[in-house]
Amino acid sequence: MSRTRRTSRTALLAALGLVTATGATATVFGTATAGAAAPGCKVVYQVTNQWSTGFGTNVTVTNTGDPVSAWTLEWSYAGNQQVTQGWNATITQSGAAVTAKNLSYNGTLGTGGSTSFGFNGSYSGTNAVPATFKLNGVVCNGATEPTEPPTTPPTTPPTTPPPGTKADNPYAGAKVYVNPEWAAKAAAEPGGTRISGQPTGVWLDRIAAINGSATSMGLRAHLDEALKQKGSGELVVQLVVYNLPGRDCAALASNGELGPTEIGRYKTEYIDPIAAIVGDPKYAGLRIVTTVEIDSLPNLVTNVSGRPTATPNCDVMKANGNYITGVGYALKKLGSIGNVYNYVDAGHHGWLGWDDNFGASAELFKQAATTEGSTVSNVHGFIVNTANYSALKEDHFKIEDSVNGTSVRQSKWVDWNRYTDELSYAQAMRTKLVSLGFDSNLGMLIDTSRNGWGGAQRPTGPGALTNVDTYVNGGKYDRRIHLGNWCNQAGAGLGERPKAAPAAGIDAYVWMKPPGESDGASKEIPNNEGKGFDRMCDPTYTGNARNGNSMSGALPDAPISGQWFSAQFQELMKNAHPAL
Repeated sequence: MSRTRRTSRTALLAALGLVTATGATATVFGTATAGAAAPGCKVVYQVTNQWSTGFGTNVTVTNTGDPVSAWTLEWSYAGNQQVTQGWNATITQSGAAVTAKNLSYNGTLGTGGSTSFGFNGSYSGTNAVPATFKLNGVVCNGATEPTEPPTTPPTTPPTTPPPGTKADNPYAGAKVYVNPEWAAKAAAEPGGTRISGQPTGVWLDRIAAINGSATSMGLRAHLDEALKQKGSGELVVQLVVYNLPGRDCAALASNGELGPTEIGRYKTEYIDPIAAIVGDPKYAGLRIVTTVEIDSLPNLVTNVSGRPTATPNCDVMKANGNYITGVGYALKKLGSIGNVYNYVDAGHHGWLGWDDNFGASAELFKQAATTEGSTVSNVHGFIVNTANYSALKEDHFKIEDSVNGTSVRQSKWVDWNRYTDELSYAQAMRTKLVSLGFDSNLGMLIDTSRNGWGGAQRPTGPGALTNVDTYVNGGKYDRRIHLGNWCNQAGAGLGERPKAAPAAGIDAYVWMKPPGESDGASKEIPNNEGKGFDRMCDPTYTGNARNGNSMSGALPDAPISGQWFSAQFQELMKNAHPAL
């Protein structure tokens, strides 16, 4: 499984070829004519290292003929070799036969270009280089001289792709950057050292955050620190790209510095400088994960005219198209950098889980990913629950359950949603996005920084079977008053610790939202960051259509969004699940 952005160019292998082999390398040349095309190719299969039970291989394909738009390379082993891990291509094996296919972003091959993919394999006995390859069904014949691959160290298999190639899952086999600024604040809290070593996202929520200040680290300072933390292994740096024009049109607490029409400033003063820094070759050895513009695109589905949750600001942003334009531009600009992995924000199940939101949002994600010259290949995955509180997994009730003939979907809490938790939503959204043309190896991230809902109030079993509401309310972990509540929630706790590949289709659980950073002020506080006051952060607020006209459930005395909120941090530690 791989989603490298390396350019690949392959053509049909020839009907007649010449094979030469030297040491651990086999080079296969071929030319052929088929119809109007004159395809040709060169394939180099090189065993780069070998140990007692395994080997690593790099395969390079060069197109010497006319361009093609997709490629499949096939070969068979003479021995018992088995591919165990691949990158830069989708590799499958049946018996001795191996098939490597291009991914969605590297199938087009121009004349004279080449691409490489690699894999690790196991074997016993001998490890002969394959003598014959077929590309797009055309055989390149020839004989290889009998040569043995190297038997020198390493004595253990490598666990990650070679430098310069992109991993299918950037979190696999990698450490994740610990933000020293957040870590210092966390460690200064009573009991905070229990989690101060956890990795969190670095939020670039205004232009000034890129360069930093005398009292705060800028992007380059974080990347320099990341190089120190990296050592000799792999390291992921998590960046939150969050500064769209007219940002967060439905939630005033996170409004930003750019007005609705300032798309030019967004491109030239915000995205371009970020791309220039992360594209510095100095940082090419880092795996840079970007969370692209949380809480933006879903607003164009749920909070526009025709919906009871509509706001005038969201109508403006839908009409001017600057959310779509901005996200497309960011994806193209950042996706062109070889070590950047873009994850687009996909809301959460309590926002988009309903039938009339789910499919429309997925379509909108594709629209954004294919505008401003971007393609779906610039999207490595999606992230859900960023800065939200939705439970990872509800164990005590399922969407298929019913009580006395009444479906769980009819409960006041679920309210006809298709999903009960973030894991089921993330996996379903992934399936939908792949069906729309995103890469079949698409990965999902789930933010678990504040969705643990532990402590003494955590249910240990299902609710009473009196009716569907007692059943759901008595068994649910998520103790918010309403799924629409999002600001500094009372009773919330830290969730699962950051973890790579925790479930099918999930690249990682992450703490993209740093625990202890406020969602918004409880009352209006003047500031120079463009952040407004949203009544959803006021604990006395009785709600609106977006939270079923319920109380907000917010903690009192909160500072503006992004500032340290000690009371929230202590609440999250106290209610952590798993417990600290």
